[in-house]
Amino acid sequence: MSEALQVVCPHCDAVNRVPAARLADRPVCGACKGALFTGKPLALDEARFRRHLRASSLPLLVDFWASWCGPCHAMAPEFEAAAALLEPAMRLVKVSTEEAPALAQEMDIRSIPTLALMRGGAEVARQAGAMRSRQIVAWARQAAG
Repeated sequence: MSEALQVVCPHCDAVNRVPAARLADRPVCGACKGALFTGKPLALDEARFRRHLRASSLPLLVDFWASWCGPCHAMAPEFEAAAALLEPAMRLVKVSTEEAPALAQEMDIRSIPTLALMRGGAEVARQAGAMRSRQIVAWARQAAG
């Protein structure tokens, strides 16, 4: 019998239980019927970030960024390409340090872009600086173990 994981819907934030063996079977949300995995990063405000962090069994790969940051804009398509390769093993999310300054301060974000891998509500790895999609994928997989 497969372990059931909690997956937070990227559309309505409902928590869904999905057997681990069925993650790649294009599961849909029980509440809104939207796809649980879109292959794209999910933009989250502070409240939604905390919900996903608290309720999801999946690791979260967080891109902390800002609208004025050139390297952040350069990395955005690379992070999006990485999402298509890393889901459903992990959820890729973007958090604007301008829109969530208290969260950025709490997370001690000192430079951007910064990637943080979160698991079980805690940070397990961090990498500052822009990266290409293949570097993001390799780093995230290695950091996730």
